[in-house]
Amino acid sequence: MKDGFVRVAAVTPGIRVADPRYNADRVIEGIDAAAAKGAGIIVFPEMVLSGYTCGDLLLQHRLIDACKDGLKTIAEYTSDLDVLVFVGLPYYFRDKLYSVAAAVHRGLCLGIVPKTFIPAYSEFYETRYFTSGNASVLTTDFFGTGIPFGTHIIFENGESLPDLKIACEICEDAWVPAPPSIVHAMAGADVIVNLSASDEVIGKDAYRRQLIASASATRVAAYVYASAGAGESSQDLVFGGHDIIAENGQILAESELFSEGVITADIDVERLMAERRRMNTFTENVYDDYVRIPFLINPRTVDIKRNVPPLPFVPSDNAERKARCEQISDIQAMGLAKRLEHTGLHNAIVGLSGGLDSTLALLVTVRAFDRLGLDRAGIHAVTMPGFGTTGRTYDNAVNLAKTLGCDLMEVDIKKSVTQHMEDIGADINEHDVTYENAQARERTQILMDIANKKAGLVIGTGDMSELALGWATYNGDHMSMYGVNAGVPKTLVRHLVSYYASEAEEDGKSELAATLKDVLDTPVSPELLPPENGEISQKTEDIVGPYELHDFFLYYMLRFGFSPSKIYRLACMAHRGSYDGETILKWMKIFYKRFFSQQFKRSCLPDGPKVGTVAVSPRGDLRMPSDASAELWMTELEDIVLS
Repeated sequence: MKDGFVRVAAVTPGIRVADPRYNADRVIEGIDAAAAKGAGIIVFPEMVLSGYTCGDLLLQHRLIDACKDGLKTIAEYTSDLDVLVFVGLPYYFRDKLYSVAAAVHRGLCLGIVPKTFIPAYSEFYETRYFTSGNASVLTTDFFGTGIPFGTHIIFENGESLPDLKIACEICEDAWVPAPPSIVHAMAGADVIVNLSASDEVIGKDAYRRQLIASASATRVAAYVYASAGAGESSQDLVFGGHDIIAENGQILAESELFSEGVITADIDVERLMAERRRMNTFTENVYDDYVRIPFLINPRTVDIKRNVPPLPFVPSDNAERKARCEQISDIQAMGLAKRLEHTGLHNAIVGLSGGLDSTLALLVTVRAFDRLGLDRAGIHAVTMPGFGTTGRTYDNAVNLAKTLGCDLMEVDIKKSVTQHMEDIGADINEHDVTYENAQARERTQILMDIANKKAGLVIGTGDMSELALGWATYNGDHMSMYGVNAGVPKTLVRHLVSYYASEAEEDGKSELAATLKDVLDTPVSPELLPPENGEISQKTEDIVGPYELHDFFLYYMLRFGFSPSKIYRLACMAHRGSYDGETILKWMKIFYKRFFSQQFKRSCLPDGPKVGTVAVSPRGDLRMPSDASAELWMTELEDIVLS
């Protein structure tokens, strides 16, 4: 499937206990239903052909033989289907009975994986019937054909999805301290399937959900869990058919309890591979005793069945977003507090424009001072009106400093910049890059000199999105003594300021809350060009593009190393209804061009706290050469067909 996506399914059919022929028909119906939904990998519950609750009937050859016949029927049915199916059944091998997962594909049974851990506690008494599987892969006869039998088997897809490697564990295997899937993952498996028969008792569903999500996270894998349904309920046991599909800690799909049917989800194998490459502590292919069985599926391309958030840095859930903002605020404040404590300085200098970034920087500085027990009067908020400053941003800057109890300083830069332009022979009426950057550098010089005078630190205000795009004046707003916003993307800056506004409102600080809300409503602008009719004339997103798109591109490029074509596909899904394909592609080209050409600015960034899994610091996450070519990426962008 294109871009590393493959659709998987967990199926709980309605079966009859001890009726393999009937159950084989139900499995076939389940295969059809899952295949109709586009699934390429289909997983059924443990012992689905016999039923888990057969009890001593498992000692009857008639039942075991019928299950094997049913498996043959199912295998033959897949002859013309583009699927790999895992079916659970009891299976005799060398005079012992095993609970196994059989993989069938294109009319063949490819291999049989036995259960490793056999429970005999509480309601379980499997040791009465079953033997534990062995890591050694042997050969079993399946209607005249020798096929692999053992736990150390990985099923590997061929040309269309070369990274798709699947391994099995069965029910109890997932609940023990050292599950087989740990070794499977270290041997290269990126998808774990679990054929289960897990009965229901109060609270078990929540624990099971947590267990499967955690298993997928620690293995850096996808995990497909199919469990026995209500048709297996008998005597003291009730089964709920709780099917779960997870990927690297995230639940992608989940069935309702006490239901039967099919759940599907699209797993991103390429994303898993990117994560494993990034984690040098994740050791793959350290086991050479695995038998690797090839198969080949080419699932048809369908719309991706997974949620792609338009703002990957911002949680959509209100409670989670609030918790994220609280944590980020603490990280920012703690980083700054440590720097102040280490240097022994009790003064901080913040250039306050009345915009989002400088507002957040001031709020973080106040939080750090409060944590250290320092007087807020040691925070020197410096407003520096220039040619583009509007009354709205000026008033907001003044109000913020006053309501927060900081020292307010005002230095008008128009006279000094005019003199500077004259000194270097530049026309003050020509509103070019020199005109803009002269203002930014003048402001930085003022802040640095005040810091020297006050024995304090200049607090950087620029955010990570601006650094990614190079939307900062080199040695102007690009420079500081500690950049508190350097790890925060623009889309998250807005929510952080909103969080502070809500906190102020709850604390009864209505004036501060009102000012913060007006800052949030103000267009993002460097305010370096003269206003028009008193309003901001220079809007950043009209020039470099929407930050919600740039942050999306940045996240998937740096976090997973995705190609431009895949990021474009995801962006079209995530921003459907907001931006068309042509607009997304236009700004993607701007993003890649600027990202590569502006690395030299990021190569000499001041210190600043890392707050998330994506960062651009040259000392940590992004050790990128300043002069790398963007040709590979730009060429792929040119070849993209508009969605």
